[in-house]
Amino acid sequence: MSDRMDHFVSTEPFDPQAIEALSPEQERYYMASQWKMMWWRLRRHKLAVISGFVLLVMYVSVVITEFLAPYELSTRNVDYLFAPPQGIHLFHEGRFVGPFTYGLEQTLNMETLQREYAVDETNVQPLRFFCSGDPYRFWGLFEADLHLVCPAEDGTLFLLGTDRLGRDMWSRILYGARVSLTVGLIGITLSFILGIVIGGAAGYFGGWVDSIVQRVIEILRSLPELPLWMALSAALPARWSPIVIYFGITIILALVDWPGLARAVRSKLLALREEDFATAATLMGARPRRVIARHLLPNFMSHLIASATLSIPSMILAETALSFLGLGLRPPVTSWGVLLIEAQNIEAVTLFPWLMTPMVPVIITVLAFNFLGDGLRDAADPYK
Repeated sequence: MSDRMDHFVSTEPFDPQAIEALSPEQERYYMASQWKMMWWRLRRHKLAVISGFVLLVMYVSVVITEFLAPYELSTRNVDYLFAPPQGIHLFHEGRFVGPFTYGLEQTLNMETLQREYAVDETNVQPLRFFCSGDPYRFWGLFEADLHLVCPAEDGTLFLLGTDRLGRDMWSRILYGARVSLTVGLIGITLSFILGIVIGGAAGYFGGWVDSIVQRVIEILRSLPELPLWMALSAALPARWSPIVIYFGITIILALVDWPGLARAVRSKLLALREEDFATAATLMGARPRRVIARHLLPNFMSHLIASATLSIPSMILAETALSFLGLGLRPPVTSWGVLLIEAQNIEAVTLFPWLMTPMVPVIITVLAFNFLGDGLRDAADPYK
């Protein structure tokens, strides 16, 4: 039996015209950048796209909160303490009226000494749109009084009821979103910077730098997060201004959150620094900072963005929990956690369940970020 094997390589001259040309769709796919391919994969994740749209709407509303809220943040309706939510109607006695609310009649129960409200269906209060209402300072810059929707003249509009001081809960939730949503973004930005810098140094240089960073991360990860948050928050002086307290809470959340991201950056850099392109950049005289920033980080930046997106909900929940316990933001600052302080009294919650409504946007935001993070993580996976 012969050891020689036949081969099937064509001996015909090479003819480039004989090669089948790529279709426009194939060419578009092969020439696409990493970010464009990531966007194509993300679009197939319908739940992530819907979640991204919901978050976009919420963050846009933060910019124009004063315009969207029917009432100014501190406006009190002293005649409507603990008023129940009012429904919006379109038809009255079979006739189309447009968006309106029915008036509320208040009586005092002499046995329980509680205010009781009844709907007065004879009092139709049409809503006004793009109207003049409570004056406010838009972002503290200039005076204005334009609102998207206002109650009727001498009427009321309590979509989610009022609190013990007669303040509209819907308006306060809109104002609270400005604080609760930005805490997560600012906190994850600081955490992102710390994680990339510290984790990048540990992964690229290794040795004693890696050992020190790893020991610090292990110590921080071994501490229970909630007691650590509470201890650091309690250390903030109560006499500080609300703005300083806000940034103090944000920094605390970032300092506690960065170890997870730093560990992910470290593990990626340990693998990528041995690749040929990293070695070539080093041999060509590139400094470590340039090698990390221009050659290593871009190769897994999409994964970092997905990880950061999944970390934002934990920061929002942390701020809400700390404020609810009285160790985070404090009045007059308004956040979803501060609003939930009203719900600490179980008797009040039983009688006035609408005081629990601030937890609804918290749940929606956390779920939306988680779904969006899952979609980004799947889209960033090059093997999907």
